[in-house]
Amino acid sequence: MNDADTDALTNNGADPARREFLKSALALSLYAAMPAGLSSRVHAAGSDAPEKTDLKIGFIPLTDCASVVMAGELGLYKKYGLNVTVTKEASWAGVRDKLMLGELDAAHVLYGLVYGVQLGIGGQKKDMAILMGLNHNGQAITLSNALKDKGAVDGASLKKLIDAEKGEYTFAQTFPTGTHAMWLYYWLAAHGIHPFKDVKNIVIPPPQMVANMRVGNMDGYCVGEPWNARAIYDQIGFTATTTQAIWKDHPEKVLGTTLEFVQKYPNTARALIMAVLEASKYIDTTTNRPQVAKIIARKSYVNAPDPVIEGRMLGKYENGLGKSWIDPDYMKFYNDGRVNFPYLSDGMWFMTQHKRWGLLTDDPDYLAVASQVNQIALYKQAAEQLKVPVPTEPLRSSTFFDGAVWDGKNPKQYAASFQLKA
Repeated sequence: MNDADTDALTNNGADPARREFLKSALALSLYAAMPAGLSSRVHAAGSDAPEKTDLKIGFIPLTDCASVVMAGELGLYKKYGLNVTVTKEASWAGVRDKLMLGELDAAHVLYGLVYGVQLGIGGQKKDMAILMGLNHNGQAITLSNALKDKGAVDGASLKKLIDAEKGEYTFAQTFPTGTHAMWLYYWLAAHGIHPFKDVKNIVIPPPQMVANMRVGNMDGYCVGEPWNARAIYDQIGFTATTTQAIWKDHPEKVLGTTLEFVQKYPNTARALIMAVLEASKYIDTTTNRPQVAKIIARKSYVNAPDPVIEGRMLGKYENGLGKSWIDPDYMKFYNDGRVNFPYLSDGMWFMTQHKRWGLLTDDPDYLAVASQVNQIALYKQAAEQLKVPVPTEPLRSSTFFDGAVWDGKNPKQYAASFQLKA
């Protein structure tokens, strides 16, 4: 079905909200009709063999690189006919550039970065592809001890301090269109703090967050683990909130590549999904996590003390303010496949936030863009072979900590609904 057919079916004199609903309904019906064993452009010359076997996959030193790393450590890439070199990268901008130039075949990458490149707002525009999700949850917002000393220990008290003591408050995130930027902006705005007008925000690579806070370059930051736990370990900051407290089971990192790579090497892409999916399932077996933490703690991977990684990887949290708890919504890598399925609504959410904060000047065709980027058909083939459950719908509904509900059915209205925006 082409765009003209879609418009004819969904316009038909309906109001904008009704058209958005009909588009979503149409997408659901098309998804339901999509065969899991789709063969066109996937089984090259009648063979499942990978078209390209030597691959480079990038990662940033974060706990959630674990499935990409462990697929190698467990021999799973080789199991699926791939010879993979995992390469440690210095920044998300570097990952972006190497993906676009073909120096990396795929990467552990921020969900929102992929969409930023797709839309031309996170660097040079290029068609991108998300093969699967890598993890849900497990990020946090860290505030400095200097803020704590002034009574700012959560969103409400931070707002009170900023209103009472005018000055330059600086917050760091890891990439302008990325997940950490969107979590930070959402949390600040939910407490009445405009992320661009009331505070200054800067970009810092994840492994450099703690060092920059130590020398006073920022008052707070949002990043993945273990760099929030490390701030507590080094006694320079505390956890104001976890990201799973903002949005339970939120999407985070993905296995990303270019659309050109998927089109040229579909069997390779499918084999890659299968290897990482099997690793994801292994990591989500709780008894395996202490050993996984020890492996990824190595200097060649995350380069952090084992306990800093292992604690939060097991859901054992303490916030640096005297509170300790077991968080059932800790970092998940598999969760019966719910983590790994590339929901269209997840991709659409990041675009709504890009529009909210003025990174996009106009509303994109949210559903069409997500349908192009998120490789659902390819993922379904890989999941079917591994007998991994696949959700029945490509949209999911979530309730945020401020009571807002996101279900992907009217993204344009959702993007415009926030009181604080660009």
